[in-house]
This record gives sequence, C-alpha cells and structure tokens, in this order.
Amino acid sequence: MSDTDSLSSLLDTPVVPLRPEWTIPDRVESLAAARALGGPDAYWEWVANQQRWSTPWTTVRTGEISDFRYFEGGRINVADNCVDRWAEDPATAGRAAVVWEGEPGDSRTLTYAELADEVNRLAAGLLGLGVAKGDVVAIYMPNLVEAFTAIHACNRIGAIYTVLFSGFGEEAVASRIQAARAKVVVVADAIYRRGKPIELLSTLRAARDRTPTVEATVVVDRTGNAVPLVDGEHAYAAVLESGAAGTPAVPLDPNEPSFLIFTSGTESRPKGVVHSVGGFLLGTWANAHWQAGYEPGDVYWVAADVGWLTFPIQAVVGGLACGMTIACYEGALDTPTTSRFYEVCSKHAVTKVLCAPTLLRMLRKFGDDLAAAHPLPGLKLITVQGEPLDGDTFGWATSTLDVPVVNAYGQTETGSTWTYPVYGAEDIKAGSVGTPVPGHAYEILDDDGNPVPPGVKGHLVLTAPFPTLARTVWDDHQRYLDTYFSRFPGKYATNDEAVLDHDGHIWVLGRADDVINVAAHRISTMEIEAVVTAHPGVVEAAVVGVPDDTKGTVPIAFVTLASGADADAVRIELDTQVTGEIGGYARLAAVHVTPSMPKTRTGKTMRRLLRDVIVHGGPTGDTSAMEDPSALDAVTAVVRGS
Repeated sequence: MSDTDSLSSLLDTPVVPLRPEWTIPDRVESLAAARALGGPDAYWEWVANQQRWSTPWTTVRTGEISDFRYFEGGRINVADNCVDRWAEDPATAGRAAVVWEGEPGDSRTLTYAELADEVNRLAAGLLGLGVAKGDVVAIYMPNLVEAFTAIHACNRIGAIYTVLFSGFGEEAVASRIQAARAKVVVVADAIYRRGKPIELLSTLRAARDRTPTVEATVVVDRTGNAVPLVDGEHAYAAVLESGAAGTPAVPLDPNEPSFLIFTSGTESRPKGVVHSVGGFLLGTWANAHWQAGYEPGDVYWVAADVGWLTFPIQAVVGGLACGMTIACYEGALDTPTTSRFYEVCSKHAVTKVLCAPTLLRMLRKFGDDLAAAHPLPGLKLITVQGEPLDGDTFGWATSTLDVPVVNAYGQTETGSTWTYPVYGAEDIKAGSVGTPVPGHAYEILDDDGNPVPPGVKGHLVLTAPFPTLARTVWDDHQRYLDTYFSRFPGKYATNDEAVLDHDGHIWVLGRADDVINVAAHRISTMEIEAVVTAHPGVVEAAVVGVPDDTKGTVPIAFVTLASGADADAVRIELDTQVTGEIGGYARLAAVHVTPSMPKTRTGKTMRRLLRDVIVHGGPTGDTSAMEDPSALDAVTAVVRGS
C-alpha cells in the first residue's frame, strides 16, 4: 500500500454542510467581499482601516517574507485599540470586557470602562518603577484579570512583555527572565490548581540571583494571604495607587517589538519569538473576527492558558480588539468535579468556546450522561487548535453539544491561526483545517521544493508575508533566518507536513520530524494516530517512532482507554485496524495502555517525552512546560512493566 493510499480514508472525509441554523448571512457576505479585495496587501489595508491610528500610514507593505514591514509612517497603540476605544464609547463602556472565575469559585467582572481605568493606572505605576518604552516586563501568572491589565499596561507605554507559563519551575523562570533581560516582573503570589495553591512568588525569589536585570517585582495578592514583601517587591494594589493620575497611550511604530514568547520543544535553548506592535494587533483582530466573530450578547471563553499564545491572540488582544466579552478561568477543568466545564459555561452564559482538542476528548471520556445532565442551549460554537482533531471527537462534539466545531491551524511563529472554516460562513470537515483565510498564501512542497498535487502530502510553507508573522528571534536574528527560511528560500517553513484534498481543504499531518521511515516506507505518525483514535475503545492516543535494528524505525502507540474497554482486546484490534487500513509496514511494535499522558497546561501531548521514555528510559529535554509530572511517571511505569 502506498503513502497516497494510506491517506485515502482521510481524503474521502465528507463535507459537513453549514446547517441553516449555523449560517450567518452577514458573515457570508463580508467574507466574500474580503476575498474579492484583490490580494493580501489590499486585504490587510482593509483590516488596518478597522483600527484606530494615531498617525496614518503611507505604505501598506515593503519587503518580502523574511524581511518585511507593514504600514510605514503610521503610529498605533494596542491598548488604545483593545481597551480605550471601547471604554470611550458610551454604547460599549458598560459592556463586560473580562468575566473571570477562579478555581475555588471566586469571580470578578470588569467592564471596558473599568478595565481601561485599571490598565491606565497600572501603566503609570510601571513608569514610576522605571519601566520605559522598549524595556521588558515579564508576567509570571495564571489566567487572572491582572494578566489582562499587565499586558495592556505594557502595550500602553510601549514596554515589551513576555508571559511566563505559571507552571514553570525555578530554572525555566530564571533562564527566560535572564534571556529577555526583564527589568520588572509582575507575579501572583500563588495560583490554584487542582484544589491546592501553587506558589509562584517563592519560585521567582529562588531564581532572583540569576536575574540581575530585574529591578522591581510587582506582586498580585491572589490568595489574600498578604505575603510579606521584601526589598524590591511592590504590592500590585500599591502600584495602582501610585499611578492614579494615569498616563497617555504612546503612539508606536507598528513594526516595533510588542512582546516575545519563548518556545522550547526539543531544543536546549528556548527561542524568544518576537511579534510586532501593529502586526500582532491587526492579525489577531482578523483572527478573532473570522474564527469566532463578535455577535451581540456573546461571551467568548478562551479555555487556554495565558502562557499559550492562543490566549493573547484570541482573548487579550484579538478578542478585546473586536470588542468581545472574554470569559477567563483559572484552574483545571475537572476540578472539583468532572462537571466544571459545563458549570462554567452555564454560570457565565458562554456562547463560544476556544480550546485544545484535548478538552473535547476529556468531555467525551466523561460521558454522554454528564453532557445530557448539563445542557448548554446558548452555546453556538466550539473552535479548537493546537493539536490534530480526530474525526471521532469532532463527531461526538458536533452531535452531543449540537454546535459547529471549527478546527484551526497556526503556530507560535505565525502569531495567529491562518487556515480554518470561517464561523458562520463555510462548510466544515471532521479533522481538516479548512481553507486559508484572506491575507495568507501557502504551498505544499516535495523535498526538492516543488509543489505537489492534491492528495499528495508534502511540506507546508507560507509564500507571502502577513502582519502577525514573527519578525525575529530575540538576540539571534540568524537563528530566525536559519530556522524558518533556509529549508525553502523565499518561503516560511512551518516544519509541518500537510495534504490538500480534492475539495480544497488542508489537512495538517503533524511535524515533518514526526515522519518515520519504516523499512523504506515513509509515513507520518499522525496518520497512524488517526487510525488508532478511530477505535471505539480509545479515548486518546499518541504514536511515536522509535529506533529499530531491523526496520530502522517502528511506531509505538500510547493509548488511554474508555471505561470498560478491555486492554488486551484493544491491542489485538488495533493491530488489525492499523495494518488493514495502512499496511503491514505500519504495524505497531507495541501498544502501551496508560491512565494519563504528559501534557502541557494547554493540553498538548508531549510526544517527545513519550519517545524519550522508550529510547532513554526518561526525559532528556526540557520538561518545564509539563503540567502534571505524575503523568510521565505513570507512562514510565507502564513501559518498564511491559
């Protein structure tokens, strides 16, 4: 069986037509108008005209994909567009901007007027601590209201921010603050996760001897314990008070650095990916506009961690730039009970949800009875990104929750998702990422850089610049050029494999480095994974390739089973299923049944750690983004006991 044949079931996935009740005629018309604008530059000019500028631009774009600038001569401020312009309008000043709930059940709501006031005071307070335009502020906290205010306070004064994942330990925090050369850190004293407080301030203090650039720390009293502060630490409330007079929003060049976000992955040195002021604002406004779309009365729950770029894209910047009401939740969605997701949706009248596919798989695992006991008649949309969406989970969510499921694709480096079926306007397919939204151009290439026809997988690249594409790697521009533009000169390499089906839908198959060679047969582990997850007894799966003396590489599956599934029977059936649908060369060398898998807090399965357990007996790379170390312990125990 050829590689093309192994994709046949995927490529034959039928279109799910847009139901009449899912169709929004105004969006159908506006999308058609956007696609008819005459090319990416004309489209981005239209997007720019939806924002408020301090100074008009003179040129839409100069340069090409690895070296470009947008809206030369213009000046803009992100906080002004995301907060001030809504607070100044009597029609929207009283609209809820952020609806927050903590894991213990406490909650807080800020209107746009209230958010603008707190951002303004915090911005002035940061200036009082010596933060100037171009200085770096590190934000080390979970999903709190103060994450919104801290980010936009930086935006207001032109400081560069970097959000540190609240699950990071001492070494990860120290290395990132040191690399960013942060001048100030905004930190919560602790967070609540799975029913207990996890200290952040003490972790930061332990890292301070390795962060000499930090001159001040702003401490948010999340727990109400009034932790005694030491020299250089300032209470968040006191900083707000010191900035009571406020400060004007600073007009900024749209190409200036706005923030940096560190990626880790398999590399020993995390990359500080840099996004621009105007580019990120424009691109994320467009992203939130098409992927979720503001409708009167909406409450948009971005069920992601603020340390995952999705949260700034869809909530803090893109969502607020669209004038949306953003729901924000602090803790774990299975705490204190498995009904927490449904309870949050009901309590806050959530109409739209963005999450990783892992959340839907978790809800599916919790069962239909739980979903039936918590109906959500006001829910209109679920959109997912971050990991491949399997067809069974798509089918369960669309039928059980009775909403369209929009599957989107993007990367930290692209600064937004750029291909997905536009909500309310386009048909969907179970697992595909639809078609590129306006303003983006792509190709799928073979190893020699030649475009491949539909039905043939290849390397996914972007062929034209767009505003949210990362501009550089912090302190290492050559690394930026080498990582993203050397493989296919003149094109941005996503380093993902993809295939275009005959309906024009893109299917992202996974990382190109997850393509394995089994006895001279090349296959993506994601293709095998799709077959494994189709088994009714499998709730979640991850397939990795490991070295083999005879075949070079062989696939191994890790699976979490549905309640009542027989592990031995599933192993036998998976062998038949994989070899029958793909071919004997794809036979699983082992199937490890595990109660949980190592994940980031954003829900991404850390497949490289699974591979490490098989090959090395334990992790060899960065584990700082892992949410629950006990999951890796469980996997290790299963492998050693097999």
